[in-house]
Formats: sequence, C-alpha cells, structure tokens
Amino acid sequence: MELAHSLLLNEEACNQLGEVQKAQFIFDWLRYLEKLLLATSRSDVKEKQKTLVEQLLSLLNSSPGPPTRKLLAKNLGILYGIGDTFSVYETIDKCNDLIRSKDDSPSYLPTKLAAVVCLGSLYKKLGRILSNTFTETVGNILKAMKSAESQGRYEIMLSLQNILKGLGAAATPCHRDIYKAARSCLTDRSMAVRCAAAKCLFELQNEASFMWSTDLDSVATLCFKSFEGSNYDVRISVSKLLGTVLAKAIISKHPGAAASRQSIRRVSLEEVLELLGTGFLRGSSGFLRASGDMLKGTSSVSRDVRVGITQAYVVFISTLGGAWLEKNFAAILSHILSLVSQSHPKVTQAQADAVCGRRCVSFILRATIGGLLGEKAQIAAAKDICQAIWKLKKVVDAVMCDGNLETRLGSTDVAASQHMLVCALQELGNLIHGLGTTAAPLLQDSSAGILDSVISVILHPSISVRLTAAWCLHCIAVALPSYLTPLLDRCLERLTVLKSSPEAVTGFSFAVAALLGAVKHCPLGIPHGKGKIILTLAEDLLCSASQNSRLSAQRTQAGWLLIAALMTLGPAVVSHHLARVLLLWKCVFPVSPKDLETEKSRGDSFTWQVTLEGRAGALCAIKSFVSHCGDLLTEEVIQRLLPPLPCAVDLLTRLSSIIKTYGSPLKTPSVVYRQRLYELLILLPPETYEGHLCAILKELAADLTGPDIQVAASTFLLPPLCHQDDLLLLSPLLQETDHRFIEEQLLLSNGIACGSLEYDPYSIYEKDVGGDSVPKPLPPTLSVISSAVKLFGVVCAHVGEAQRLLTLEQLLDSIKHTKGARQQVVQLHVISSVSSFLKYVAGSKGSLGPEEMRRPALALVTGALESPNPLVRCAAAEAWARLAQVVDDGPFTASLAQVSFDKLKSARDVVTRTGHSLALGSLHRYLGGISSQHLNSCVGILYTLSQDSTSPDVQTWALHSLSLIIDSAGPLYYLHVEPTLSLIIMLLLNVPPTHAEVHQSLGRCLNALITTLGPELQGNSTSVSTLRTSCLLGCAVMQDNPDCLVQAQAISCLQQLHMFAPRHVNLSSLVSCLCVNLCSPYLLLRRAVLACLRQLVQREAAEVSEHAVTLAKDSREELTPDANIREVGLEGALLTLLDKETDQRLCHDIKETLNHMLTSMAVDKLSFWLKLCKDVLAASADFTAVTCVDTMQEEEGDKGDDASVLTTRSDDRSHPFTNPRWATRVFAAECVCRIINQCESAHCAHFDIALAQEMKKRDSRSDFLVLHLADLIRMAFMAATDHSDQLRLSGLQTLLIVIRRFATIPEPEFPGHVILEQYQANVGAALRPAFTSETAPDVTAKACQVCSAWIASGVVSDLNDLRRVHHLLVSSLTKIQAGKEALSPLYNESASTMEILAVLKAWAEVYIIAVERHKNNKQPLKTTSCPEESGRNGSDSSPGLLDLVHTDLGTLSRLWLAALQDFALLTLPSEFASQLPIEGGAFYTAETSENAKLHYNNSWALILHATALWLTSTGFVVADPDEGASNLSRPVTPTSMCQGSSSGAIAKSPEDVYSDRFHLILGISVEFLCSLRSDATMESITACLHALQALLDVPWPRSKIGSDQALGIELLNVLHRVILTRESPSIQLASLEVVRQIICAAQEHVKEKRRSAEVDDGAAEKETLPEFGEGKDTGGLVPGKSLVFATLELCVCILVRQLPELNPKLTGSPGIKATKPQMLSEDGSRLVSAALVILSELPAVCSPEGSISILPTILYLTVGVLRETAVKLPGGQLSSTAAASLQALKGILSSPMARAEKSQTAWTDLLRSALTTILDYWDPVDGTHQELDEVSLLTAITVFILSTSPEVTIIPCLQKRCIEKFKVTLEIKDAMVQIKTYQLLLSIFQYPNPAVSYPYIYSLVSSIVEKLQEIDKKNPEDTTELQIFQEGIKVLEALVTIAEEQHRSQLVACLLPILISFLLDENALGSATSIMRNLHDFALQNLMQIGPQYSSVFKSVMASSPSLKARLEAAIKGNQESVKVGTPTSKHTKHPGKNSSIQLKTSFL
Repeated sequence: MELAHSLLLNEEACNQLGEVQKAQFIFDWLRYLEKLLLATSRSDVKEKQKTLVEQLLSLLNSSPGPPTRKLLAKNLGILYGIGDTFSVYETIDKCNDLIRSKDDSPSYLPTKLAAVVCLGSLYKKLGRILSNTFTETVGNILKAMKSAESQGRYEIMLSLQNILKGLGAAATPCHRDIYKAARSCLTDRSMAVRCAAAKCLFELQNEASFMWSTDLDSVATLCFKSFEGSNYDVRISVSKLLGTVLAKAIISKHPGAAASRQSIRRVSLEEVLELLGTGFLRGSSGFLRASGDMLKGTSSVSRDVRVGITQAYVVFISTLGGAWLEKNFAAILSHILSLVSQSHPKVTQAQADAVCGRRCVSFILRATIGGLLGEKAQIAAAKDICQAIWKLKKVVDAVMCDGNLETRLGSTDVAASQHMLVCALQELGNLIHGLGTTAAPLLQDSSAGILDSVISVILHPSISVRLTAAWCLHCIAVALPSYLTPLLDRCLERLTVLKSSPEAVTGFSFAVAALLGAVKHCPLGIPHGKGKIILTLAEDLLCSASQNSRLSAQRTQAGWLLIAALMTLGPAVVSHHLARVLLLWKCVFPVSPKDLETEKSRGDSFTWQVTLEGRAGALCAIKSFVSHCGDLLTEEVIQRLLPPLPCAVDLLTRLSSIIKTYGSPLKTPSVVYRQRLYELLILLPPETYEGHLCAILKELAADLTGPDIQVAASTFLLPPLCHQDDLLLLSPLLQETDHRFIEEQLLLSNGIACGSLEYDPYSIYEKDVGGDSVPKPLPPTLSVISSAVKLFGVVCAHVGEAQRLLTLEQLLDSIKHTKGARQQVVQLHVISSVSSFLKYVAGSKGSLGPEEMRRPALALVTGALESPNPLVRCAAAEAWARLAQVVDDGPFTASLAQVSFDKLKSARDVVTRTGHSLALGSLHRYLGGISSQHLNSCVGILYTLSQDSTSPDVQTWALHSLSLIIDSAGPLYYLHVEPTLSLIIMLLLNVPPTHAEVHQSLGRCLNALITTLGPELQGNSTSVSTLRTSCLLGCAVMQDNPDCLVQAQAISCLQQLHMFAPRHVNLSSLVSCLCVNLCSPYLLLRRAVLACLRQLVQREAAEVSEHAVTLAKDSREELTPDANIREVGLEGALLTLLDKETDQRLCHDIKETLNHMLTSMAVDKLSFWLKLCKDVLAASADFTAVTCVDTMQEEEGDKGDDASVLTTRSDDRSHPFTNPRWATRVFAAECVCRIINQCESAHCAHFDIALAQEMKKRDSRSDFLVLHLADLIRMAFMAATDHSDQLRLSGLQTLLIVIRRFATIPEPEFPGHVILEQYQANVGAALRPAFTSETAPDVTAKACQVCSAWIASGVVSDLNDLRRVHHLLVSSLTKIQAGKEALSPLYNESASTMEILAVLKAWAEVYIIAVERHKNNKQPLKTTSCPEESGRNGSDSSPGLLDLVHTDLGTLSRLWLAALQDFALLTLPSEFASQLPIEGGAFYTAETSENAKLHYNNSWALILHATALWLTSTGFVVADPDEGASNLSRPVTPTSMCQGSSSGAIAKSPEDVYSDRFHLILGISVEFLCSLRSDATMESITACLHALQALLDVPWPRSKIGSDQALGIELLNVLHRVILTRESPSIQLASLEVVRQIICAAQEHVKEKRRSAEVDDGAAEKETLPEFGEGKDTGGLVPGKSLVFATLELCVCILVRQLPELNPKLTGSPGIKATKPQMLSEDGSRLVSAALVILSELPAVCSPEGSISILPTILYLTVGVLRETAVKLPGGQLSSTAAASLQALKGILSSPMARAEKSQTAWTDLLRSALTTILDYWDPVDGTHQELDEVSLLTAITVFILSTSPEVTIIPCLQKRCIEKFKVTLEIKDAMVQIKTYQLLLSIFQYPNPAVSYPYIYSLVSSIVEKLQEIDKKNPEDTTELQIFQEGIKVLEALVTIAEEQHRSQLVACLLPILISFLLDENALGSATSIMRNLHDFALQNLMQIGPQYSSVFKSVMASSPSLKARLEAAIKGNQESVKVGTPTSKHTKHPGKNSSIQLKTSFL
C-alpha cells in the first residue's frame, strides 16, 4: 500500500496486482491524492497536471466501483480547482461522450455512471467558470436519464444537485427541465432514487422561486405522492423538502428583481396550512378522485402518507423557528388540533384511524412545542392549550345540558371534540411534565385555570378523554409533587360526592389511579393514611355496584382499578391493607366448580358482562400486587392467593360456551378476562397452578389457532423473541429513530390500531416503558395473543411429556389445515409460541424431552424458516438454534446444520436462502464454534451467497449471518480473516450505494472482524499492517456512504480500531467526522457518534477538543447549523445538544463524555469551563432573539431588516445558550461542583488567593479557582433561587461545597478577615427562599445543612450579621416544635421526619462548633499577632455564638433526646418489633418507620455529639425545669422512655433520668461502633467518638463506667474493633482518647474505693485492708474479664501497626533486633504517643500483684518505642515519639506501686532489667551504635536514676555503666549533645540522696573542670560553644552549693580563675565580638554573685593571685564606664543565655 502514496499513480505496481487488490490499490491512491493535492504547492500540481488528468480519465474507463468513482470525481474537481483550467472543457466533453455512448452492456455501466459523477463534481467545484457549457451538459444528462436504470437515475439526480450547487443563480435557464426530471424521479420505484430526487429539488428550491410560489401546490401534491409506499429515508428527505419549500413560501416577501417581470402572489400561512391539512386528510389523490372514492366509501389515506406529512409539518415549523412559532402559536394549534376534529370524518371514522391520527397530531405538537420553545414560551403555550380545552369543553357542556335535542346531533358534537381534547390534554401533560417544578407559576396563575380545566374534562362522555385527562393529572403530579396530595384529595372527594354518575365514577377513578401511579416518581410520597381512605372507597364502590344496574359495570371497574393502583405504593403501604384485599379477592370467584355451574345457568348477558369485568379487575389487582409487592409474597400469602385460581381457570374453559349462550356483547369482556388471567399466571410461579396446566394449555392452543383471529401482527409478537441485532437487519421500521412514536403505526397493517390508552385503562398507573410519554397498550385482541404466547412457553415447559408432544402435533396440524392468509396468521402464532417455549426451556436449563418430541418441533420450525414474512423467518432461525441448544446433542446439531447446507445448495428462491443462511448464523451464536469443518463449509456457502448481486436481500442475510459466525467463532476464525476481509472490501467497493442494507451488513462483518483481531492490530508485521490498512480502507469507504446507518457502522468500526490500535487511527479526521454528524437527523448515527466520542475523551480529551475547534475554524461553511463549535467549543456544542436531545441513552452518553472532558481538562481550561456553566445557568428564561435568520435576507437589501439581523446576531453571540431547560441547568450546576473537586487535587494556589494572585502576575495565562469565587457564588445563587426544585437543590449543594472549601482562605488586603466574608449578603439571599412555607421539605432540609455550614465556617464573626442566617434556623425550629402532626400534610410523614431531623442536625452542628470555639477561647491566645485580631477572636465572637444557641438550648436538648430515642428504637433488631410503641416515635409514625430510618441514619451522629456536649455542660446535675411536662405534642423526654403514661415519669429521681440518658448515648454509640457497616461515614464515626469523649469528660458518667467493669471492657473491645477496621488516623486518635478516659475512670474508681476503705477501717489494722484494683491478691488478669488486659491488647495493636519491629514474632527473637531507628509520620507519632500515655496510666488501675504481672509488658513496649524511634535530630531535639516514651517511662517509674511493700522487690528487679536493656542499646551490636540518639538514651538513664527508688540504680554494676555512658557522652564533639549532657548531670548532681548523686560527682567533676579550662585557651566562636561554657559553669556552681563546708573552698578556688579568665578590659571590650562580650557579661555577673556569698575564699584567691585581681578590677571599671556611656551591653545581661538556649519541650525530670 505504501506504493500507492505518490502524486502520480504507480502504474507498474498497480498492473502486477490481482483484480481485488488492484481496486483497493487505486482507491487508496485516490484517498491519498485528495489529501496530497490540498497540501502540494500550485506550481507542482500544474507541472504534473497533464499526466494526472490522463491517469484519472483512464481510470474512468476501467469501470470503477461506486466509492472509487466518487473519489475520482472529487479529485478531478480539486485538481482543476488548484491547477489550470485549460483542459477542463476537453474533460467535460469526454464525459459527455461517454454518457452519450450507445453501449448498454452491464460491464459498461460503471464507466457511464463515473462520467455522470465526474460532471457533477467538476461543476460543483468550478461553478460559474463553466457556465457557458452547462446547458449542453444538463441536456445530455437529462436525455441519458430517459433510458437509465435505477442506479443511473440515482447518480444523475445527485449529479444535477451538484451542478445546481456549483452554478447557483447562473443555472436558471435549466431550472424547469431539471424540475420536470426530478418530479418523475420523486415517485420512482426505487427508494434511493426518490431520496436523490428530493435532494436535487432541495438544492433547486434555493434559486428556483417558482417552486415556492406559482408551483407550490403541485410541489406539495408531488411530495404527497412521493410518500406513498415510501421508506423512512424517503420520508425524512421529502418531508425536509416539503417543509422547507412551504416555509420559504411564507418567509419570502419580495423576491427582488423578479418582481418587476412577473407578479408572484404572496402565500399566507392559512393557505400553507390548508395545503398540508388537505394532504393529511385526503392523501395524495386529487380532489375529484377523492370525492369519487368518498361516494364509494373506500378511501382511506395510507398511513405512510400521513406519517410523511406529519414530519413535513415539523420541518415546516422548525424551519421558521421558535420565535415565529411563539407569534403564530394560536393559529398553528387550532389548525393542528382540527386535523382530528369531526369535520374530517375520514380521519376519525374507524377507531384505528383515529388513534393513528391522534398520534400524528401529538407528534407535531411535541416536536414543535417541546423542541423549539424555551421554558417561558412553553408556559405561554400551555395557557393557549388550556384555552383550547375550555372552548372544546363548552361545546360539550352545551350539548350535554340540552337534553331535548336529537341525541344524534349531540353524539357527533361530542365525538367531534373528543380526539382534539385527547391531543390537547396529552400535550398539556407532556409540557408540564417537561417543565417540572418550573411550571409552578403556571399552575398558581388562577386566570389560566389549568387544574380546573383538566378536572372539568374528567366528566367528558368519551372514555378516551377521561383517561387522557387523568393522565394529564398524573403528569402534573410528577412535575409538581406538592400538587399530588391536594389533587388526590380533590378527586377522591369528587368520586365520593358524584358516586351516582357513571362518567364521574370512571373518570375520577382513572384520575385517582393515575395519581397513585405518580407516587413512585415523587420521592416525598403522599401521607400514609391515604391508602386506607382509597381502599375503603374501593370496597364501598364494589359493594354498592349491584345496587344500581346503570352503574354496576362502572363501579366494579372503578373499585378494582383503585385497588390495583394502590398496590403500586409498595409493600410499606400495602402490608397494612393486605388482609382486606385478599378477602375481596376470595369473594369475587365462586367457591366450588358446582357454584360456577349454577352461576352459568343464572343471569343474563348484562350480569355476565359486569361479572367478567369484576373478575378481570380482581385478576388485574392481584397481578399488580404480585409485581409491585414481591417482598410480601411469603408462603402464607401465596397460600391465601391460591384458592380462587382453580375457579378462575375453570371459568376460562367455559367462556366459549357462555359466549354462545349470551351472544356477542360478551366477546370483548371475555377477551379482557383471558388476557388478565394469562398475565397473572405469567407472574406466578408455575408450581402454584400445577393441577390446571393441561386445561390452560388447551385454552392457549385454542386461542393461538382459533378461527376468529384475522390479523397478522407479527411486528409486536416476534420482536421480543428475536435477537436484537437481527431485527435491525429486517426492518428499518424496528430501528429506534426520533420518529419512533409515529413510525410505529406503519409496523402494523392498515386495519390494526396502534396502542392507545383507552384499550386498557388499567395501564394508567403502570410506569411507561418509553420515559414520560403516555402508556400505549395494544387492543385486547392483540395483547391477549402476546400474553398467550408468553404463557404458552411457561406452561408447555411444565406439562407432562405426553401432553407436550400432543400439543406440538396439534399445532402442526392446525397449520396444515388452513389456507392462504389465514395460514400465515396461524403459523405466526404457532412459531411465536414454540419460540417462546424453547426460549423458556433454554433459559431454565431444561430439556426438550424424549426423541419423538424433536420431529414435530423441527417440522414447525422448518416450515417457518421458509415463510414469506421476514420476521417469521428471523424468529424461526432463533428457534432453530434454541432447539439445538435445548436438545444438546452433537449429532442432532450437525444434522440441523446439514439440513441448512443442503437447502442452500439446492434452493434458488430468496426466502429459503435468507432463512437458512440466518439459521446457520444463529446455530453458531447459541452453540459457539460448532466444529472446524462445519465452520469451513458455513463460511464457504455464505461467501458464495454474499456475492449474489442479483438479490441484495440474500447478500444482506448471508453477510449478517457471517458476522454472527465471526463473533462466535473467536480465535478459530483466524484462518478465514484474510479472505473474509478481502471479500468485504471487494463488496464495499462494488455494491451500489442504493443497496444500503448490504452495506450495513458489511459494516457489521467488519466490526466483528476487528473485534476478533483485537489487540493484534497493533502489531508491526507486514501481514498485520496489511489487515489494518484494509480495515481502515473499509471504514473510509463506509464513511463516504450516503446512508447514515452505514456511516454509524463506520464510526463504531473506527471506535473499535481506536481501542485496539490507537496510534493508527487518524484522530483529526475521525473527530471531524464526529463533529459533522453531531446533529444528524438519524438517532442511531448520533448514538454512534457519542459512543465513540465518549471512548475517545477517556484517553485524549484535550486533543479531541482541539481538533474540533481547529476544524470548526478551518471549515468554510458552518459544520452543522446547530452545533456552534466555533464559538463554544466541542464542550459547548455537547451541552447544547444535551439540551435538545430527548433520547435517554444519548443524554447519558453526552453527560459521560462531558464528565470525562471535565475531569481531564477543567483545571487547565478553568475560565472556559466556568464560563460555559455560567452561560448555561445565566441564560434567562427570557426569550433572546431566536429568530431564524434565513437565506433570503442577504438579497433583500432592506436597511431596517439588516439592522435587526445584526442586533439579533450580536444578541445571540453574547448568549451562546438560548433558554436551556432546567435539566441542563442542573447538569451545569453539578459540573461546577465537579470542577471544584478537580481543583482540589490540583495546585494549592486554587485555594490560596495570595499565591494565586502572585502566580497570575508572573504568568498571566495561569488561572486559579479562587480568582473566580465571585462567579462561583453567583452561579450557586442563581441556581439556588430558581423555580425548579432540582436546580435549587443543586445550587444549594454548590453553595455548600463553596462554603466548605473557601471558608478558611484569608483576605490578603484585610488581615484577620476571610475572602468569603464579602459574599454574606448573597449567601443569606440564596438561603432565604428555601425557608418559605411552600418550599418542598427536601429543599428546606438541604438549606438547613448550608445554614449550619455557613454559621460553623466562622466566616462571619459579627453576631448581627450572623443573625440573618441564624434567624432562618430559628424559624424552622419553631416550625418543627409542633411535632410530626403539625407539619405539612402534602407529603408522606417520612418527609416531615426528614425536615425535622435536618433542622435538628443543623442546630447540632452549630452547637458543636460554638462549644468548641468557646473552649479554645478560654485557653490563652498564643497565636494572635496583633491586638485588634486578638480582640476580635477573643472576647467577642465565639462566646457570642454560644449565646446565640443558648436561648434555644432547652428546646433543642429535649428534641435532640427525643430524636436519639427514636433512633435507638428504630435500630432495634426486627424481633423486638412487637415491643415498639404503636403510634411510632416522636418524629416518625409506625407505618413509615422504614422510610424514616434512612433520615435518622443521616443525622443521628451529630445530634448525639451535641446532646453529649449539652449533658456534659449541665454536668448531669441541673434537672430540666420542664422535665415532666414537655411542650411537644406528646411527652418525648427520655424520662418517659419505655413507659406508657407520663404519670410514671414524674416519679423518677434525677439519678434515674441521668442514668437513662447516659445509657441512651452509650447504647447508641456502642451499637453503631460495634458493627460498622461499610457505608458508615467518617463524619458519623468521628461524631460518635467525640460524643463518648464529651460524656467521659464529666465525673458522673466516669463513675458509672468505673464502677461497672463489664461496661468498660465492652467499650474497649468495641473501640479495638474500630481501630482494626478503620485506617483513618483521626478516628484512631479519637478512639485512643476515649480509652484514656476509661482508664482514668477506672483509676478514679480504684482510688475512691481505697480511700473509703481507709476511712471505714481506719481503726483496723493495716494488714487486713483488701486489695483493690485489678489482679487482686493473685495478680492474674483474665482475658475478657479484665479492663487492663483489654487496654493492653488495644495499645499493642496500635504500637505494632506503627512499629512492626516491636512484635517479637515478626522479628523472630525475644530481644529487639538492632534495626535503624525511624521517624514516624506525624499521625503515626501522635498515635504512638497516645498509646504510651495510656500504658503509663495502667499500673494505677491494678493492685500491687496485678501491677507486677503487667509491668514487663509495659516496660518492653515503652523502651521498645524509645529504641525504635530515637533518631538523631538537628539541634539535639528529641523526636516526638522518643519524648513521649520518656514521659511514659517517667510516669511508670514514679508509680506508687514501685514503692508499695507488696510489690517493691519485684518492681525493683524488673526496673533494673529495663535499665540494663537501655544500657545494652548503647553498646554496639553489629555496629549500629551511631544511629541511636545519645541524648534520648542518656535522658532515659537519667529518668531511671531520678525517678526510681535509689536501690534500683545504686547497685555497682549498673551505676558503673551509667557513669561510663556520661563520660563517653561528655567526650562527644557534638556541641548540642554536650549541652544536654551538662543539663542532665546538673539534675543528677542536685538529687537529694547522696547515695545516688555522689558517685557521679566523684567520677565526672574532674573531667568537667578540665573541659572548662580548655575553653579558656580557645575562645568560643559561636553561641553553642558559649552555651556549653554557661551550662558547665552552672554545674560547677551547683556543686559549690551542694558541697560540704570543708570542700567548698577548693571548688570555689577552681571556679574563680575560670570565670576571671573570660573577663575583658575596657580596651578589649570595645573591639570584642558579640560572643566574647556575652561571655564577659556572664562571667562578671557570676563573679558578682559568688564574691559576696563565699567572701573568705574569694578574698584568699584574689590575694594569692594578683594577676587575677587586676584583671577583675579592670573589667569592673570598664563595665562602669560602659554603663555611663549607655552601651547596649546591658540588654544582654538581663536575660543571660535566654535567646540562645534551647529548652526541652517537656521536662522529664
């Protein structure tokens, strides 16, 4: 292929290739040439132009295939466009000659067609340059068309379109000729030619004004004719033509110059609508013919014409645009509704026609109002529709009131309005449903009276109007949940009042059912009590049905309908009423068969009608129960459901005889009864009706083959039984399109109606499959068949084998015994049921049964495989494979395959070949690769079939089957990959574009091949790269195919390729292809585009986005009118698309794509994304000009208009998004939240304004979130104050995130303030609307959360400013104090629970923060730097917050306790359900407890924490003033806990009250912490632990825990589990804090007991005192019973997790291995320190014996931590963990147990061992000595020396080693170590017990003195050396103090010379360094002190050494001088050594 990449064709290489490769080579060269020509310089092209033209023209003669000729033509055009145009005329002549040629052989045809295409391309490219030759060319082409076949006509039409495009207005002379030619093609046999003609005419109408003026009528009639027998593509293109031409006719005002020559009449809107209306009503026939048919009564407009015209209406209105529609809405609405009025009886005569007509009207309204208008305009439209409904209603009222007129007149009038009303009501419902809560103002507007109008129509005489009105109410309720309950009440009230009117009974029962169906869409629900009211009413209706025969049927139906609808409320509601429903169900059927017999003989036709209605209703209610309340189907309930079933089946078998007896009025009720019974049986497990299987099977067989079924409705029966992929192949009508709603009618043959609500009123409460549109049940005659087919599958699989065989044979016979059309119907039903049976058996892994079953089954399926109906063949192929699957026997499968092989080899007819080829594919699909030789023969046969160019159908089916085989064969297919690929390429290059379905199948094969090759496509070997090139080539061919579905295939193939070999897919061309098709009219193409985009942006979002923008800027013409990529980028285009799109799957893909793009790009393109979101959120609902700037305005030259065009343009520019829907705005708000989250993980400057501003200065391109804070707040504010509730929720969520993220960022310009402070007004304003009375509870709940976050964030410190938001919380608190009953009755009780708990949680959060700040403020403020700041933080703000809360604390604490009590009750296991209070809790009702649990789960934790804080603040001592009588609706204080009456409550002592509260909090915490669910939030766990901490802060609860050891142990075990299961350090630290408090409590308890024992037994002897504390007298600790043991476990767990080396099992030796000490993370060291603190507290909880047993462990761990973490740090600091272990060590050593007589000896031994261990660390083992920090170890030794009793350390061996260590350390050169050593020695020397201190003094003093004398010789250079000297002197001075009298003089004599040696005389003082000066000052000061103290020694030394004396005098003199001069030395003397000394953080000594 590389050889193909050159400017000229490499003819040598080309000629060496075979046919297929040659075609591929040429196509590849042409593709490359197209890119190359555009990139090559003009001169180079001119140089080679001649050769190139020759090469291209020679290709023209070599019969190129369709894609090749298209590319060839394009290249010729480009070549002449760039190079010289001299020879272009020759080229045109050559082409014309080729076309004129008389050669008609098929082999010459491609050349002719290529010439036609080339002409089109040349004229399109060169345009007016060629205008002098074009008349001749056009004439020649049109002449050729007369004799051309369909392919020729197709290409000629497209070529003419290109010629017209190129020449523009210059082509006028030929317009008429082209118009005539295109007219004939528009009604061509071939659909492709029709499409091409429509495109040609569409191009023509741009210039040919006669099309939209004089010839308008004939154009319209022509289009109507074109719709006859059309397919979807034709309808799309012709409706586009017709709609555009009609729109042109209205827009064109004065077509310029033409006006002077001929007067063109102006066409009015009325005329255009009249024209379209006539087509819709009378079809394409002329008026004369139509009237003739009317006389005969035969005319009916065919459905495809009607559907086509419907689409034309939509195009017409869309072309004129939204603003135009708004202006002319009234006219359009009345016209469209009139299409189904009675004035046109033909549309509405037959019900089937009426239903289809209504569908069309609904579609027009939905597509225009729903698609073009913004929300404001939609509200106006809704008002207009409402007016229309009122008008129609008045007509009906007039007729109904005037009773004496002939009823005949009345009925036509009523009928006249019914269809219009149905359409109007449906659109009104859809409109409001789409608007959601945005529609609130519309419904509040009393002048519009929407609700009144809809409710008034519920009494309409026509049932379909009543049903639609009910559906409309359903839509209103779903959109505005606050209306649900009032509407329900209103309808129930009307139903009760008007019980005697039949219309009212049915109408209002429909309404109630529809509203009940809406409940599942409204999360807030309806009050629970409604269920009871509805059930009572239903019972009443059923019981009173027999009283009045006029109302019997209606009341029966209404009663059961209400019960069936009630079931949709789900188990929570139904469980309370189940018994009554089952009782009604039992009564509706006779008890025994005998009763049924007698019943049959009684009664008449009418009573039977009512009876059947009632029983069908009952069956439906039970079906509804089974499908909606599966949880309630226990064994017991099923047993109670079963008794009536036998009788119901019995009645089924007798229906036919009953109909015979009572005649045909019973036909419909009996069909409905059958359907209901079948539907119920399908849902029940077959075991429940085992005894009746045979009877049911007989009935089903009779139903399916009965003589009274005439219509074959394969399109609804078979699709569920066929495979999804096969359906696309069969019928484009089954594909999903945007027009599915109207296209569906074409699936059913003309006699059958499509689904509509009136066929099954019971479907009104079911959730519709297709989203928000009306349910569309099929007529009962059809739906009974589909239920029968489903049930047949189940029943047939469960009957005995003999019976099964018999049934299959019966079915086989029934097919044989019928003829003609009737036979087709029976065959259809039979194959459906057999398919259903096989599918069921295969699905349940059953088997077919004995061998004789195979024959009839096989015969049935084989017959169907050769049916003329393609759908039947498809289902049969599926059944064929399922049969093999079910039999599961190799030889049988092989024989099936063989049957198909033989048929395919011999048969020549299309039907057999298609059916059997698909059968082979299906076999592979269900049984995997069957065997390799089969695979070879299958592939061989399918290759042959797929090349059968005489029948595109055979090719399509064979290729589809091949794709199935490729998919299922997997790696086995590798052998065949190359030949298959070359076959596909060959076909792609040669199959005419008119056979789109073949191309689609080819695409599927290519896709399957790419999947099979998979990642191997990345390889570099020649074979792989050839395969890859072929795949890419195939994709390129398909991308150029005119058919959209083939393009969709191409995109999904490229998507696969991109997944497996991304480097080889050209991203820019792929993205451009995607962008161009972003707004394609074909749904499947848009889906493919988005699926592909979604995959691309996961890897390379930025590249995709850039490519899209580059492409938009480069392309000359706008890509697609809708996607404005140039302005708003791909992202903006996708947002716009999201706003317009209705398809759920597509919307999901768009959102996913945008999310991926946001994730990878939002941080880099921050401003862009925020602007996008802001534009969407800010685009107001006001209509900015969405005018249609049409093509005419350029030529008008009218100045005024021009100006208006400009203004609208500029207006549009500023607002890229016009009127986005609320759902899009919600998505934008969610995007804002996502952007903030993305920034969190990016640069820290996003949340630091000072840094951000600085970086922005450095590089203006950088962008940070914090700089956009104003926008973020504004967006949140806009969203939070919108009409739409969902948007308000998103806005509040955004606000919450903004507050949480930005609350702490300081404002650099105003120190002490934060940046959010300036936005407090916005925050307040955003929150205020959420607290109004009409706001939904979920919005209020969210707002409470934001309020508490705002108050807690501390942004606003001024109380007056805070009060605004605080006031909102206070108001909501007042509202909820009334308790659960007083809150809004609009929603379910659980909604008020949610609101109450949200308020309480918000207050809890505020209270917790207030208390925290109050605490922090009590501590001295170390941090404040400037006085005003300290003032602000200190006295003022935080206590203020506490004061704010304080006023409401009394109420709050009561409510909090009540909520916690509720929560505690709700968390009890289900077995305690019987003990719970019957009426529920304080804030929930018993019935809604399940829903309430969720809300309690969300809020209990903070409430618990707040309550604990409140209890600790009262210290468990202040009794509540209103303890007994609370203000709540029922006393809920925990005093009344578990007591029935409040009288018992008063008797409780405060002690009991405290105890209850204490256990409540403890119980909730332990219950939660001991079984943490995976979804437990961090917030809850932390809050829970903090609550425990708060509780144990106070003595009373501590005493409870201390005295109840079991309680303490349980708590410890729970905390241990928390620590094990939660990794978070903050949670572990909080847990450890609670552990410490428990140990403290235990200590207090032990102390208290010891104290009281001493007091009591003061007189007794000491010995008899019992031992308190753990371990009693034995010292044994029992695991599980011991608090200390539990604590040790927990601490070991923490320590070993942080320092695994502590675990001897891990290190493998009892001692600690010498490993390097390590620094722990900050969190790790905190945890270790906390654990050590707890360890050191433990001995105090034990008895002396107990302390002996735990001491080794505690010492091991403490010393171990020291060893593992004693790291040397700069500056001689201790690591935080080492410091903690030293602190702990000190705590342990100074424990009283060390000195208690019972334990002293054991302790002494153990402590000596510990000291030895520490000394051992010092001595090098494996040379690791230098790693440990000497200071830490030395400090540890010192702690031992100072804190233990002397006998531990004075034994010589230990003492000697210790002294040794000090000596060694003194020699270390490190200054810091020396300083520390001196400090430690000082503390030892000063130890009061000489036995301890003297040995050290003796050993070490001499070396200290020596060191100090050394300093004398070498002056100190820096502060540390100075400090060493100072510390040394301090040690000596201390010694002087300690020494006995006789030795003192010697010491002073040593000290004085050292001090004096540092003094400087006055000359030296001036020039000395600051260090020396400091030294001088220090020495002088000390001398001044020593002199007076030891004067005698001082004098003697002075006397003995005059030099010293002189020096001292000089220094003193100099000092006095400097004092006089005021030298600054005095500064230093005040704080000697203060600045430079580094003190130990903690004094361990």
